[in-house]
Amino acid sequence: MTTEHLLDDRPRVPLRTMANKVPEVTVYFWIIKVLTTGMGETASDLLARLLGPVPAVGLGGLALAASLAVQFAVRRYVAWVYWTAVVMVSVFGTMAADVLHVGLGVPYTLSTPFFLVVLAAVFALWYAVERTLSIHGIRTRRREVFYWAAVLATFALGTAAGDLTATIGLGYLGSVVLFAVAICLPAVAHRGGVLSAVPAFWTAYVITRPLGASLADWMAVGHTRGGLGLGLAPVTLAWTVAIACFVGYLAVSRRDTSALDAA
Repeated sequence: MTTEHLLDDRPRVPLRTMANKVPEVTVYFWIIKVLTTGMGETASDLLARLLGPVPAVGLGGLALAASLAVQFAVRRYVAWVYWTAVVMVSVFGTMAADVLHVGLGVPYTLSTPFFLVVLAAVFALWYAVERTLSIHGIRTRRREVFYWAAVLATFALGTAAGDLTATIGLGYLGSVVLFAVAICLPAVAHRGGVLSAVPAFWTAYVITRPLGASLADWMAVGHTRGGLGLGLAPVTLAWTVAIACFVGYLAVSRRDTSALDAA
């Protein structure tokens, strides 16, 4: 999915308080997004195993707060700042969904619709206040708050949905196939004129979470659970390195920054 195919209805903002705070939607955006979801899934599980659930959640919350503080402090999109925040949202979003299931005993059949309602509420409030959900207009502090609230909700929803499909008989590999097919549907619907750009983008954005998480889980878990058995630590490290390489490339090339914001 590319920018021109998925997000072509940019709001016209007469006065910009800052440059757009999110990257252009290119193929690199989707690759890194999937990588962050998988890395967040395995990193969350690894931290919980090494530190225990409570310390892991506390550490994840602090890291998320710090990364978002830096993201809000900068005046324009900075690749490493933005994607660090996304990674920490991924890690903490996974923990939030896991706490509901493991810590509080809430089944995925309930947590998945719960997070769907939360996301719908965020979108409804965002649209009621700003009259747009486009990511091309994240140029004010208020829109940035709405944007990151939506991102947090999408990660929690995607985590719960991915775990739900993995536990109802599909398994991790089956979930990968399911969500790989599902993520193509918004693009097809948009190209066919059935779905407008903004809903298509956010639908695909939600699906990247269970897609990446299911793929990383399949690589990490043992053969008895239907996985490749590579282990949490190696998969987390490999996906982190891949993220760093792509983000480093974008930081240098600025391929995900519009000409207007790069000026």
